[in-house]
This record gives sequence, C-alpha cells and structure tokens, in this order.
Amino acid sequence: MTKNLTKSIISVLFLLLSVNFSNAEQKNNQENKKENLDRSADPYVPAELGGNGFKEIAKDLGYTTYNFTKEDLYFFGDPRAVKGGTLRHITSRFPATLRTLGQNSNYVENSTIEGLCYESLISTHPLNLDFIPVLATHWKISDDKMQFWFRINPRARFSDGMPVTADDVVATWDLLMDETILEPSSQLVYGKFDRPVAESKYIVSVKCEQLNWRNLLYFGAMSILPSHILNDLDGTDYLEEYQWKMLPGSGSYIIYDNDIVNQESFTLTRRTDYWAADDPTNKYTSNFDKIKFIVVKDNQPLEFEKFKKREQDFYTVAKARVWVEECDFEGIQNGWIQKHRIFSEKPAGTSGFAFNMRKWPFDDRRLRYAFAYLYDREKMNREMYYSEYSMMHSLWSGSVYENPNNEKVLYNPQKAVQLLRDAGYKDRNKVGWLYHEETGKVLEFDLSIGKGLAYMVTPVQQMLAEYGINMKIKFVDGTTNWKNLMERNFSVYMQSWGGLVFPNPETSLHSSLADQLNNNNISGFKSTRVDTLLDLYDVEFNQQKRVEIIREIDGIYSHAHPAAWGIARNYQRLLWWDKFGQPEYVVSRYTGDYRSIFSYWWLDPEKEARLNKAIEKGEALPVTDIDITFWPEYLKSNQ
Repeated sequence: MTKNLTKSIISVLFLLLSVNFSNAEQKNNQENKKENLDRSADPYVPAELGGNGFKEIAKDLGYTTYNFTKEDLYFFGDPRAVKGGTLRHITSRFPATLRTLGQNSNYVENSTIEGLCYESLISTHPLNLDFIPVLATHWKISDDKMQFWFRINPRARFSDGMPVTADDVVATWDLLMDETILEPSSQLVYGKFDRPVAESKYIVSVKCEQLNWRNLLYFGAMSILPSHILNDLDGTDYLEEYQWKMLPGSGSYIIYDNDIVNQESFTLTRRTDYWAADDPTNKYTSNFDKIKFIVVKDNQPLEFEKFKKREQDFYTVAKARVWVEECDFEGIQNGWIQKHRIFSEKPAGTSGFAFNMRKWPFDDRRLRYAFAYLYDREKMNREMYYSEYSMMHSLWSGSVYENPNNEKVLYNPQKAVQLLRDAGYKDRNKVGWLYHEETGKVLEFDLSIGKGLAYMVTPVQQMLAEYGINMKIKFVDGTTNWKNLMERNFSVYMQSWGGLVFPNPETSLHSSLADQLNNNNISGFKSTRVDTLLDLYDVEFNQQKRVEIIREIDGIYSHAHPAAWGIARNYQRLLWWDKFGQPEYVVSRYTGDYRSIFSYWWLDPEKEARLNKAIEKGEALPVTDIDITFWPEYLKSNQ
C-alpha cells in the first residue's frame, strides 16, 4: 500500500511539474511574441528615430499615445464576435469610381470603402473622441502646436505586403495637393500644411501654416496610400489607372478586381493577413468574411421588397409613413425580422425657422420667442409625423455638445401673447392682424419655400394667424430661395442643416460674418463672448474642454433665439433578419447608423440556424422592445 501511495504522490508531483513547465513555456512564448512585436522595426533605424526601443524612450522624446483600459476596449467590439459569413447590403447607386480620392470620389460608398480598406495615422476614440493610434503608435505636438510628429508602427503593412513608412505619408500628401486629381477641397484642407518631411523610415513630421486644433485631426485622419506606387504616378495617371481598381491599403478589407461588376455590385473581402488583426482594438471588429454591395438604382420600394425576400440582410427605413404603416408584415410579427429605433449621438443637425435679426420684425427678441411659443411642433409631430420625432432645443440637439440648461421653448400661447403685448402688439385691425400701437405697422412678413414643402409650413401659418400674425407664403425655386438667403433678402427661412461630429461654429456664428453676405451666419447673430469662445475653441486641444466651450456657446445662442427650433430624429430606423450578433450598444456612439454593422456586427451561426428553422416551420421568435436606448442612457449617467 505504501508503494502504491508513493507512486500516486510521484504521479501527482509529475503532473504539477508538467503543468508548471507548460504554463512557464506558454508565458515565455507570449513574452517572446510581445518582444518580437516590439522589436519588429528595421534594425538599422535607431530608437530615437522610431526603431526598436522607441517605446521605452517615447515619453522622454515628447511623444504621447493613448493607453487603452479594459473599459475602453468594451467599445471596440464584442468578445462574443465570430468571423465568417457574407453581409449583403443594397445601395441605390454604383459609385462613379472606386477611388477614395480625386474626382467623383465623394459618394458615401467611397467613404465606406475608405474606412474599411485604408487606414490613417490616428483616429478618434468611439466613446470620448480622444486621439488614438492606428498606423502611428505615438505622436508629438510642438509647444506652439504648429508642428506634429508621428511614429509609424513598424508592423504596419499594405495588402501587397509592403511596409508602411514615412515616405507613404509624404506621397499621399503630394497626391492630395496635385490639382490634376480634380478635387479642389483636398488642396483647401491639406494646403494648410507644409509638405511633410520623412525624418526616418518611421518618423514623419509636418508644419502647420496657422494654429488650429483641427490640424491634428485633419492631417492625422489622412488615409495613407503606398508611395511605391504613387511615386510613379501623377494625378492624371491616378485618376485613369485607378478608376475601377484599388490601390493597396493597410485596412482589414480588400476589393479584388474580379469582385467588381460594374453597375451591379462590388464585394469587400476580409484580409486574413491584416497586420493589426490581433490588436485589442481590432480583434472583435471586421467580422464578416465578405461584405457585398448590391445596386438597386433609386427604387426604394423595390429595395424594400428585396429585403423582405431575404435578398438583403438589413434595411434602413427613411420615411415615418413606411415605418408606421408598412413595417408590420409577417416577418416582423413573427420576430424573424428585428424592428428597432436605435438612438445614438449621431449629429442631428439643425432644423426649424431661422430669423433675420438684422431687420424688423425679428430684430426684437420678444418677437422671436413669440413665434417659437406659437409654433406647435408637438402637434405637428403627432398629426403629421406619427410621433416619430423629438423636439430640438439646441444647435447640437441630442449630442454631448447640447447645453442641458437651454430653455425648452414649446407651445405656449399665453407666453406668446404676453410677449407680443410687451412689444407693442396689443390690438388687431379690421382683418384680424396685429399692429403696433405706436407705428401702426401690421405684424406680417414673408416666408419663401418650394411648392413641395407647403405641407410643412401651412400648419405653422395657421398657428400664427390664430393669434394675429400674418405669415405670407411665397413659392420660389430652390436657387432663388438660396440666393435670397445669401443676400439676406428674407425675414424667416425654413432651415435644415446637417450636423458634424466635431462642431465648426466659427463659420456660422462669428460676429464678423453677421453683416456680410454669402456666408452661413444667416440670422446675423453677434456676441462678443461667443467670438472670444470661438477663438479659444480653435486653439483648445483638449476634447472635454472643447465640449465645455461649445456648451457655453449653445447656451448663449439659445438665449438669443435666432431660430425657432424644429424637430429632430436622434435615432435610426433599422430592420434586420435576426441572424446577427451585435454589441450591447448596437451602433457606434457618433456614427449611429447602419455603417456600424460593417465593423461591429457578426453572423451568429446559432441564430441563423434558429431563424431558418423558424421560417421553415412557421414558428415565431421572440419580439424585443422596439427602442434601443443604450447611448442616451449612457449620456445621462455620464454628464
């Protein structure tokens, strides 16, 4: 028995030793792998110029980077994600080119291709918008903030296997500045920099012509293209040779020539040799093996029918009427198709009625507020838009930039009447219009619109008329209306502007523009405090401090009330066949639409099998809450 016990003890000790040796070996392998990654640079490049050992001395050299925490990585994909499958997306047009630069490359399809197939030096954090590394591991800003340096990751590779180097950054800038690419906006943006300098294989620097925090954003966000190809091309050659084929990129997807069917489809294929595939910020993104874009030209009803026949995997519902009246068919009722309103902080833009504060009657703040109090947006939302919209109270409605203390100016005829009386409009004339008690001037003004928009303004006209204000509607074409707006020949203008993730309020709010023509300060807004804040905003490199500045600007603007706010939709209406997995937040905080599907979602084999079985047997799947409100709830708890 003693002999058997001894043998058992020896066996256990041997097992423990084996496990320990195995763990030690695994740990050594991991450390060696990490060391190899950190020591992957050209051995002839010294550490101070970006070579091996740079990471250890980067801080002493003045470089910075973003150190990701476990909490950060939650917003870079879901560990449950699996790779595989094909995602099918119908688009309404075939792009005019598959280039991501140059003439005719400004379609949304091109920007989607750019984001999936190419990479920039740095990007912005999907949660807090801080700068984060992409091709560059580190970056440095001079004390006067007029020069930047970037250290390129020695591991970075293009899809043809060539390393990404500082020369590629220079060549990309040269192409963008080449007027023969026929894209003047590129010269406008990148002309604010001197030609970059390749200080070594891995270090590139650039000088700015004027101080502005956006300089780092714009230059750092430039998608880098391969110099070993660009050096043999001028702009004209680039336009011709790469009209329908792709330059090698360093991103996670590639488009092969045989996957381009002109005017019909193009397909992106996930690269199995993507250089950063195992990085923590990329490990659970880019999950689909293929993303196929199928063209159905300008025919939304047909696109919708194809979705219902499972020829498309998801569908964005643009119209409130379709959402309410046509999205209750069998597939949705049975839970085979998920139907959701996904709320986010995607910039909603600005809508409503902008006042010309340069002249009567809206040079009087009381009249601006009176109009706003009589504009019953909530009633219009209920009766015309199926209660699908929310009320706007800010230039940056529903975003982190909105000032939470802005007054919520909603329908209140009692307040409106009091303001009108305070302004001298107490009595009506024989035909029922208010007139000023001293001047006798009737309270009336024009609103010019296109005929197709009459349904949106006629109710407002009636609301104002009930309280003695005569808003006369005039029908004009869009060109004339825009010309009148730019020349300030208007009293009130029905506006609708898109939004930016990073606000640029100077071009629409600076006092120097208020009395000039042909700019976006359409209301004639002036504020010395806002002018000061705009100057501070342009040179503030800290994102949180910029948020605070914009919130103060928003509060000042809202108090002046140069516009009667309209309605906003801080969500996307989305349908999808229930075979996908997605993170808890479903879409990115600031992108907030279907484009997040390409990066964050994945084909879930179990859900796909469950869906197929349910359809085959005619069985229902669970139907979940229609509203997904992760981001609004996050914002409330993190103000």
